[in-house]
Amino acid sequence: MERERRYWLLKSEPGCFSFDDLKHCPGMTEKWDGVRNYQARNLLRDEIKVGDLGFFYHSNIPEPAIVGVVEVVREGYPDYTARDPEGEHFDPKCSVDNPLWYMVDVKYVSPLGRLVTLDEIKKHPPLAGMELVRRSRLSVQPVCHEEWQYLLHLGEITL
Repeated sequence: MERERRYWLLKSEPGCFSFDDLKHCPGMTEKWDGVRNYQARNLLRDEIKVGDLGFFYHSNIPEPAIVGVVEVVREGYPDYTARDPEGEHFDPKCSVDNPLWYMVDVKYVSPLGRLVTLDEIKKHPPLAGMELVRRSRLSVQPVCHEEWQYLLHLGEITL
């Protein structure tokens, strides 16, 4: 039996890695690495699968917003950046035998027709239950099908 597609919201600070950066990666595909929260790690490792879609959300800027859509093209695998002592995501507790942290690969799908800001999202009652609205700081969050469809409409995009 085939698994039903799931939807996600993936946060990134555009100064670190932006949706435009993803567009300019080879094959418009890149690893989603550096997640160092156990709850988000569990989603990356256990829940997010190839074919799932995600909103790319620019965070930690004056006007945070959903800017585009990505597709998961490789499901969770050990985040090797945690083993690089020179890297910004180094974790000395990680090893090949004990990876601790996971990542997925995502591919650029499409920008939104218009940005959907956090302030706008908060004004729509059908979105009140979103992790994002409930002040979750998780960099990887589930989005239910109804929220996904509603946000696509707000973002003036059809997939």
